[in-house]
Amino acid sequence: MSPDPTPLLSVRDLRLATADHELVHGVGFDVHRGQALGIVGESGSGKSLTCRAILGILPRGVEVATGSVRFDGAELIGRRDRDWRGLRGIRISAVFQDPASYLNPSIRVGAQLAETLRVTLRLGRRAARERSLELLASVGLHDPLAVSRQYPFELSGGMLQRVLIAISVSASPELLIADEATTALDVTVQAEVLDLLEDLRRDLGLTLILVSHDLAVVSQVCDDVVVMRDGSIVEAGPAPELLSRPRHEYTRSLIENHREYGIEKFLGTEAIDA
Repeated sequence: MSPDPTPLLSVRDLRLATADHELVHGVGFDVHRGQALGIVGESGSGKSLTCRAILGILPRGVEVATGSVRFDGAELIGRRDRDWRGLRGIRISAVFQDPASYLNPSIRVGAQLAETLRVTLRLGRRAARERSLELLASVGLHDPLAVSRQYPFELSGGMLQRVLIAISVSASPELLIADEATTALDVTVQAEVLDLLEDLRRDLGLTLILVSHDLAVVSQVCDDVVVMRDGSIVEAGPAPELLSRPRHEYTRSLIENHREYGIEKFLGTEAIDA
């Protein structure tokens, strides 16, 4: 897919800080329409904070010190809560690591999805119920009616993540941020969810940011990769080039640590020149 020459998302010199400590140091990258960008790094590298800044949901005590985040040409930094209406959850959506924590345990999952549709798309009750079943089917849940009638605690982790993905794409967003969305899943279910994200990207024309500590995960899905360490970008580039010919010592160490997951098969190479 040839990217649009104008980025859908453009991050420039983003610095995030607490009152006495800078956490993210001048991060910048572009994401084009239809592109899948992987952001990789160990815990504490600043990758999730960067994505939360894009979404306007930084933790209490963390603020944007300097920088710009532009989505479809519009600046996101400094927006008030009311200015996010019609944007977050609609044009920009996200999926996080622990789906159960984002679902109400006392409400059936179908009702939660239908309520999202009623709020974001202003659908009537019947239309929202029908659309919720379509969405559950679209994310690979084989008996959407049965799933819709279950409570979150009755579903497996993989099924819960599919429900959360259904909610996240319910308003047909342009940008989906998947922040460690497969981390808590076993290897087989993880692969299924990655396949689902790739299918949704193709079928819905999604632009995807995939955040992970696992290079094997991003090598499976992403066109380009940004590697973060200690709040800074240490290397960035096209996924096959960066992962087969890494320039930075830290990137090389990540690749060495993840050889067992089979990065080579996604790159179509027999060896990585680390």
